[in-house]
Amino acid sequence: MSRIKEFDLTYEALNEAGTFSEGDTVSGRVSLTLAKNTKVKSLSVKVKGEARVRWSEGSQDDRRSYSAHRKYFKIKECLVAENDKDTVLSEGVHQFKFRMKLPQGEMPSTFKGLHGNIDYTLEAKMSRSWRFPSGVQKHICFLSRSLTHPQQVMCPQSGSVNKQMGIFSKGQVQMSATVDRKVCAPGDTLSVVAKIHNFSSKTMRPKFSLHQKIVYSASGSTKTSDTSLCKGLGETIAANREETVYCQLKIPDDAIYSIQNCDILSNNYYLKVYLDISFATDPEVVFPLVIVPAGFANPQAHEVVGPYPPEAVGGPSYSDFPPPAFPVGPYHVPPGPGPYGYSAPFPAQPVNITSGYNNQWPQQPAPYFPAATFPSSSVHYQAPAASHQFQQGEGPPSYMDISLPSSYTRGSDHKI
Repeated sequence: MSRIKEFDLTYEALNEAGTFSEGDTVSGRVSLTLAKNTKVKSLSVKVKGEARVRWSEGSQDDRRSYSAHRKYFKIKECLVAENDKDTVLSEGVHQFKFRMKLPQGEMPSTFKGLHGNIDYTLEAKMSRSWRFPSGVQKHICFLSRSLTHPQQVMCPQSGSVNKQMGIFSKGQVQMSATVDRKVCAPGDTLSVVAKIHNFSSKTMRPKFSLHQKIVYSASGSTKTSDTSLCKGLGETIAANREETVYCQLKIPDDAIYSIQNCDILSNNYYLKVYLDISFATDPEVVFPLVIVPAGFANPQAHEVVGPYPPEAVGGPSYSDFPPPAFPVGPYHVPPGPGPYGYSAPFPAQPVNITSGYNNQWPQQPAPYFPAATFPSSSVHYQAPAASHQFQQGEGPPSYMDISLPSSYTRGSDHKI
């Protein structure tokens, strides 16, 4: 019969989400129920954070494995200190309280993937002479404070692409696109506007796709997973036509937060706006996105952050691309508040620059924004803010309106 009837470990949650961050204190207790008097060599509790990646490539003799490990911290507290003579614990229930402060410094959030994990664990361990150690372990959810990007929360992104058609068709295609933010939260809705000039003899369809890109790194090699989370599809655009397409894409409620501060594992997102043209390379504009908790992404819900007056066209952007030209003439958008809080449409701009996901954004002086408060361990997360709604006048503009999530698909990389 075992002398240990119960060995349990509990800790106190600091908020409704049960998350911890840099500098927070983990406190709790170790409960031990013994069937009879027991000699204990030591009893301790520790909390640690580490990242691991591992994958294999090839087959048989050509098979090769890659792995990497990073240790961020390990803190140990002795509840029964080890000494020359074992400590005798009497029969019955014993409870030991502990309190450990997590270190400061930038560390990545908890993550679990196919080829790697970022784990933060709490473990209690009891050692006895001539016995295998007994232990209990629990995972804690760590949320990095480095996820905050207050200067980019409500900053729209714009990009453009210009494609000359090949030998099977004539003319060229121009597309400019804008997304209303760079930082968002699970459950948020992205508002996208695309202006297409089809000056060619081909028909084409505008498409919108939200992607998650995970990269594992070890021994100079990388393993990449790129998954399409949801898609939007516009109507076919005939030859020699101009159209403006509005699309709303909802960030999945279960989307994992971005990870950009781990050298062996990264989790990023991007939005791709492209034109599906048969027998031709699809022109596309790609926008990087950062997904953070709702309390980080919406410091002031329903408000445009920044010192710019309502009538301003837009504040400084981290994109080097001009904002898309709104429809004019027969495609004129009625005046009034626009989708990004502006009272006037963007001015027309030339469309001749290609945007890519790996492009370097120009370094411009960052505009002033009120500091977004990082939710501490005692702050409750707020619900995602309602998405912006496009307003229409008495005579609605001639555009194709597609809304998600009613029409989106998940978990597919295939075109729709």
